Amino acid sequence: MVLQYKLKSEIRWKKYPGKSKLKLPVSRYNFRLLNEAKTKILVDKTNYEKVMKRFRQIEFFKHRR
Repeated sequence: MVLQYKLKSEIRWKKYPGKSKLKLPVSRYNFRLLNEAKTKILVDKTNYEKVMKRFRQIEFFKHRR
């Protein structure tokens, strides 16, 4: 999965470098989650908490046996 982010006022999405490398607080950004091939949007434009909640759900069910 690929996590992307952008400032709410920007147009282009960028690859997420990590929470500690952002210059502004995460509340100023929009996030989205894509599949590995970047062909399908798993979570559309929303805040950090909602994207990470869905990311954890997907990872849990992917590794569940």
